[in-house]
Amino acid sequence: MWAGPACAIGERLTSGSSWRRQASTSGSSGIFVRSVQVGPISVTVRRGRVVEAVHRVHVASTDGVVHGDELVPLLRSAAKPLQAIPFAEAYDDLDADELAIACASHQAEPAQLEAVRKVLARAGAGPDDLENGTQEGRPDGKLGHNCSGKHAGMLAACAANGWPFAGYRLPGHPLQVRIRELLEAGEEAVDGCGLPTYALPLSQTAALLTRTPPRIADAMRARPDLVGGRGADDTDLMRALPGWIAKRGAEGTAVRRLAGRPRLCVQGRGRKRPGAPSRDRRRARDRVVRVGRASQQPRRNGRLDRGYALKMF
Repeated sequence: MWAGPACAIGERLTSGSSWRRQASTSGSSGIFVRSVQVGPISVTVRRGRVVEAVHRVHVASTDGVVHGDELVPLLRSAAKPLQAIPFAEAYDDLDADELAIACASHQAEPAQLEAVRKVLARAGAGPDDLENGTQEGRPDGKLGHNCSGKHAGMLAACAANGWPFAGYRLPGHPLQVRIRELLEAGEEAVDGCGLPTYALPLSQTAALLTRTPPRIADAMRARPDLVGGRGADDTDLMRALPGWIAKRGAEGTAVRRLAGRPRLCVQGRGRKRPGAPSRDRRRARDRVVRVGRASQQPRRNGRLDRGYALKMF
């Protein structure tokens, strides 16, 4: 990860490991999937020869690898692909830009604001109906808030289901009751945009994106520019690594999913795909944490479906 002349170098602080046995789907005597508990990943930020900061990254993956502690972070914006499910369920004719912006933590770029307006038009709503408030330094009032796409999608879900717009962000509203069920959530708090957010153990958070419906995952891959924006980690990763989806959250929380035939990922090293900008490839390679070998994950028809959750301090 580069920030001007500073760079970050990561290493794993290992401890013990264990094994667990899983039954083989082929009916043979079984296969072994390694369940590893090791120390957190250490990321050292250097500016010239000076160590400027050392971060600890706690990581869990759905193949049983845990780096660091089994933390219980709040999901924050990492939950947006699942929070968009009621919107996706309500309409059969959604375009990729509508679904992608509903999952977004956007930067108020012109294409992103246009996508929010499109979703609001579908809902028969306007910016005044958004309950996400405003953000300092952002254009267009409530529309420019980085969560306005999620809120617009929620308004559209309310319109389709006959639920009231007023109070759609409150825990007792039918929309939020449905979302809590989808998240299989734990302790509740209030997110920065006014919606409920929930805490989940890191190992459960790792599986979050594996439960993302294909329509939503495909939209995120098709329009990564809307999910984050210029220079955003999740946008850069999805552009550089086909098959991945990614969503960042606040306070160092992030989720990743690899679904499909692994073409670029072996022990965390990325090979450039045709036409991929080398800058994006470097950013994705340096910023995403991928634990273990692809060959250790059981496959179905040669395809992987693996999730990751990260929490950085």
